[in-house]
Amino acid sequence: MNTGVRITAFAAALAAAFGTAYGVGKGVDPVAVADGRPAAHGAHEETTAPAAPPPGGLQVSEAGHTLVLEPAALTAGRRGELRFAIEDEQGRKVTAYEREHGKELHLVLASRDLTVYRHLHPVRGGDGTWSAPVELPAAGAYRAFADFTPKGGTGLTLGADLAVTGAYNPAALPRPSRVAEVDGYRVELRGTPAPGRPSELTLRISRAGKPVTDLQPHLGAYGHLVALRAGDLAYLHVHPHAGPAGPEVAFTATAPSSGAYRLFLDFRHEGTVRTAAFTVRAH
Repeated sequence: MNTGVRITAFAAALAAAFGTAYGVGKGVDPVAVADGRPAAHGAHEETTAPAAPPPGGLQVSEAGHTLVLEPAALTAGRRGELRFAIEDEQGRKVTAYEREHGKELHLVLASRDLTVYRHLHPVRGGDGTWSAPVELPAAGAYRAFADFTPKGGTGLTLGADLAVTGAYNPAALPRPSRVAEVDGYRVELRGTPAPGRPSELTLRISRAGKPVTDLQPHLGAYGHLVALRAGDLAYLHVHPHAGPAGPEVAFTATAPSSGAYRLFLDFRHEGTVRTAAFTVRAH
């Protein structure tokens, strides 16, 4: 895609939960305990809800699958090729995948400072090796996220570190903002992600002061939202609710913790995919 990237439901689910959800119910009199019987009068119990799966992209291996990046000499500002494979527990390259949103695998690259983001769709060779041309504008440390579902399995998002050579100038996380401008489009964010519980996020798209009401489907939806947590780059990919072709695209997302996040919205209009980026704080 041109300037951007894509948001798989804010990764492994932007229609569900991004991260480690947790809940603690404090007992009040009477209170149900694990075996279903009420506690004795006056007793106080605490029940901890089962933990949700950890956020996507933090592990290079999960559920018997490993993301393996082939050695690559990527240089800032120069076009190169990224090659990688998904290997099973026996070290064999995986060649059978379920198709999700029109693709077998989605690849996201993000710089550690969250100022550079790319959503790519690599090509798989017959031996299971994936490749994608890429040009990254800034040197430094990056994280590569592979979002996929192996044939007959469940969806996974694996992450691995990637270095891009060149003169490195560290950048601060962009300041929080409710408005993003990209190629003459204005995107406004309404709603705030809340740690540990679902939150509604709505993005309104306009151009030259007029609402955009003819968005085009991109990978089967009018928008894709990817959220990355500042610091460890925990990954959440969220898909929108069903709705009209703009001007608003709505999502439900759950932040795994309080803190700063970078949100990337991909949308297609007049044949071009654009990415609007926001910094928000979950609280």
